[in-house]
Amino acid sequence: MSFDSMYPRTTSTRRIQSLDGTWDFTFDRQGVGETEKWQEVGLPNPVDMPVPASFSDIFTDKESREFCGDMWYARRVFIPGEWRNGNVDIRFDAATHRAVVYLNGIRLVEHEGGFTPFCAHANDAVRWNDWNLLVVKVNNELSHESLPLGRVKELKSGARINQPYFDFFNYSGLQRSVRLLYTPSERIVDMTVVTESVTDGTACVRYEIETDGEHEVRLFVRDADGATVVEAKGASGALEIENAHLWNIQAAYLYTFVAQIVNGDEVIDEYFDEIGLRTVAIEGRDFLVNGHPVYLKGFGRHEDSPIHGRGFDPVVARRDFELMKWMGCNSFRTSHYPYAEEELQEADREGFLVIDEVAAVGFLVSTQNFDDATKKSVAKTLFDLPGIEKTLEVHEQAVRELIDRDKNYACVCAWSLFNEPDFSTDGSVPYATQIFDLARELDPQKRPRSYTNVTRCRAGIDKCTHLADFMMLNRYDGWYVSPGPEIEDAREILVEEMHEWEELEPDKPFFFTEYGCDTMAGVHKLPSVMWSEEYQVEYFKMQHEVFDMFDWVVGEQPWNLCDFQTVEGKMRVDGNKKGAFTRDRQPKAVAFLLRDRWRAKSDYIDGFDPRSEL
Repeated sequence: MSFDSMYPRTTSTRRIQSLDGTWDFTFDRQGVGETEKWQEVGLPNPVDMPVPASFSDIFTDKESREFCGDMWYARRVFIPGEWRNGNVDIRFDAATHRAVVYLNGIRLVEHEGGFTPFCAHANDAVRWNDWNLLVVKVNNELSHESLPLGRVKELKSGARINQPYFDFFNYSGLQRSVRLLYTPSERIVDMTVVTESVTDGTACVRYEIETDGEHEVRLFVRDADGATVVEAKGASGALEIENAHLWNIQAAYLYTFVAQIVNGDEVIDEYFDEIGLRTVAIEGRDFLVNGHPVYLKGFGRHEDSPIHGRGFDPVVARRDFELMKWMGCNSFRTSHYPYAEEELQEADREGFLVIDEVAAVGFLVSTQNFDDATKKSVAKTLFDLPGIEKTLEVHEQAVRELIDRDKNYACVCAWSLFNEPDFSTDGSVPYATQIFDLARELDPQKRPRSYTNVTRCRAGIDKCTHLADFMMLNRYDGWYVSPGPEIEDAREILVEEMHEWEELEPDKPFFFTEYGCDTMAGVHKLPSVMWSEEYQVEYFKMQHEVFDMFDWVVGEQPWNLCDFQTVEGKMRVDGNKKGAFTRDRQPKAVAFLLRDRWRAKSDYIDGFDPRSEL
C-alpha cells in the first residue's frame, strides 16, 4: 500500500474534505482545452456534472452519450491556511481511463488506469487560506495500450466512437469519490499486515509500516470492543494474538490495527485499518480458508445501475449485498475491473470472499467477443501482434496498483489476472508468465492466482493453464453453443470437456466463474424457448447437474447478478440480460432456483460452522 492506495482515514493527525458534488464539465470535442488554457482559466460554457457518476446516461443526446476523447472537470476548492505545514493531496478514487490534474494552472500528476486510486500532491500549487481552481482532464479512449482493451473508430462525419473488446458499456469520467487530504509533514505511507499461521487459537501476524521520516513507530491491535490485545514497537515485526477471533465466511471479525509515528509522548501521525485474521491456501483440489475447504457460491457482477452507470452508489451497492445474502451467496468476482474500495470493506464486514480482478479484459481482438469467444482460435492472437510490449507495461502497472490497494483485505481470497484471454498460441506464454510472476512477487499474502478460461481455449487448447493455481471456467454451452432445442448436446459437450480437464489438470480445484443465458424478465413460454424465464431455469438445472458430477468443482458464480448495460447491437436488447435480477434489482424465476440450491449447500465442505466460534 503506497500513500496513494491507503484508504483515507480521519484520525487525530489527518483530515479529509470531500470534493464530491457538482462540478463544471465540458467535452473537448476539438481537442483545444490545453492550448486555450482551460486548466488556468476554467471551462467555457460548462454544464453541471455530479461527481461521482458516469457522464453517459445523464445526457439525452446520443453524441454526448457516446462521446470519445477528452472531457474536462473543474471546481473551486478552499484550502485552509492551517494545513500549510503538512501535506495536501487530492485523492481520486478513480478516473476512467486516464487523467491529468491541474491546480491553479499547475500540472500536478497524470495517471493511466480507470479503476484504481491516485493522489495529486498539491503543496507547491496551493493558494493558502483561499479558493483554488482544480481542473481535471479525463480521457476515455480505448486502444491496445489500455486496460480494458478496444479501439477507436472514426465515423464519416468525423466523430469518433469507442469500440470495446468487452461486453459492457464503456462508462467513464470521475466515477468514484474525490477528496482533499491533509496529513502531517512526516507521515505513514504504507502498512502491510499478513496472517502467517493460526495454531491452537493463536494467530501469528507479520506487519510492516513504512514512513517517510526517522521517528519511532508503534502499533496497537484492538479487538471489536476497542480493547488493545497486543502492541509493538518498531516499523516491522511479528505479533502473536492469543485466543484470536478469525475472519470466516459469513462470520467476519475485524481487528483495528492502529499505527503511530511518535516522538516521546507526541503522536506525529496516526493511521488505522480494520483487518481480518485468516489464511487462504490451495491444497490438492481444495480451496482452504483457515484450513477448511470451501465451496464458493455467488456471482460475477458489474458496478452498473440506471443513470449512475458505473458511478459508485452506496445505496445500489448495499442493495446488491442484500440480494446476495438473501440468495445464500458467499462470494463474488470483481468482473471485470477493481471495484470501489467501499465494496471490499462491505465484503470484509459481511464475510464474503472476493476474487479480485484486474481490468485485463479484451484480450481477444473482437468487438463481438461474446460471440467470437466460442469460435475456433486464429493463427495470431493479440499476444502475437506488434506493440504487445506496451500492453504488458500497462498491465503490469495495473497489477501493481490493484495489489497495492487491496493487499490487506481479508475478503480478497484470490487474484484474477485476465478475463477470457485468447491463450491459444505459444506467444501468450511469456506475457502471461510475467504477469503471474509479478503478482506472486507483489502479494505479501501469496494468495492463489488465476484467470478465466474462455470457450475458444477449451481443455487441450489453452497454453497457460500451468500458471494458474486453480482454474476458472467461463462456459455458455446451452446458450452460445448448442442452444435451445440442442441443449442436451450442450450438456454432453460440457461433460466431455470436464473429463478432459480431469486428465489435464488432475491436481487443481475448478470454479465456474461464468455461465448463464440472456432472459427477458416477464417472458414466459410453455414449452420453454430461449430468452424466456423457463429456459433460464432449465439451463441452470442442466449446468448444476454437470457441476455436481465432479467433486473437484468447488465454486459456481453465474453470469450475472443483475442485467447490465452494453454497447448497442443486434444481439443485445438494451444491454446484457443474463442477470438473475433485472437491472433495477428485481428477481427473475432463476433467482429462486439459485436461492434454494445455495441455501442448502454449506459454505464449508467439511461442515465447519464458524458462527459457533463467535
